[in-house]
Amino acid sequence: MPWCLSLAWGSYMNFLNNLERKYGRYAVRNLPAVMIGLYVAGYILQTFSPSVLAFLRLEPYYILHGQIWRIITWVIIPPSSLDIFTIIMLMFYFSIGQSLERTWGAFRFNVYIFTGIIFTVIGAFVLYAVYALLGMYSYNMVMIGYYFSTYYINMSIFLAFALSYPDMQVMLYFIIPVKMKWMGVLYGILIGYSFIRSAWPGRVAIIASLLNFIIFFISTRNPGRISPQQIRRRTAFHQSVRSARPASNNGARHKCAVCGRTELDDPSLEFRYCSKCDGAYEYCNDHLFTHQHIKKN
Repeated sequence: MPWCLSLAWGSYMNFLNNLERKYGRYAVRNLPAVMIGLYVAGYILQTFSPSVLAFLRLEPYYILHGQIWRIITWVIIPPSSLDIFTIIMLMFYFSIGQSLERTWGAFRFNVYIFTGIIFTVIGAFVLYAVYALLGMYSYNMVMIGYYFSTYYINMSIFLAFALSYPDMQVMLYFIIPVKMKWMGVLYGILIGYSFIRSAWPGRVAIIASLLNFIIFFISTRNPGRISPQQIRRRTAFHQSVRSARPASNNGARHKCAVCGRTELDDPSLEFRYCSKCDGAYEYCNDHLFTHQHIKKN
């Protein structure tokens, strides 16, 4: 990975770590169950009062005219009609969602899902703005919500799981054993095919809904960083370092080898060891990528 991408990714991770320390306690626990519960509510409305769903869709035109609840309520609309295959699929997404939440932690899983939702809303408003600039009023302006749903957000959960657990084997149709990485490739092909066959509104919906996956994974160019094995290894390493490192006289456990600052000087600082230095030298995020490597020879 180029050094500029490494620096950008390191800064992003530091920002995410700081957010987790400050707001992690507010994360929605067991978010996959909450999502399934919203779908259940949507199916109930679809069965007993289907006309109500029209007032819940993500329609920027109506949102700008006072129906602001649509910014949130569109997530209740189920992705398809309810049948046995849909039930099996929802159970599958619930299972892999729980696995990702356990692997990443509730806060990071929340960030992944909510960024997908936010990008979808932004995509809908971008499409609405384009229609307005091009003078495409009336029908196109009030039918945007039919293109935007949680379908591709669910798809992003599957793609994230396939990238995190590439060698896990599942039974396709309860008969055919398939590894998740090949299922991920198949889903990627289907998404690409849908993108090519769709009109521009559909393409905008696909890009917006999957932008969280692109940001979280493709931009890293190193999927191994978010694998369950790597996450467990880093967690065990940091725990062992914290338990083995004695506190300094002022109570600090981290100190930058360049500037000498500790976490007591600035709580927002992140500290990392450099694998290229000979010895256990720790650096703050300001000097991790800019310091001169220490060599004993």
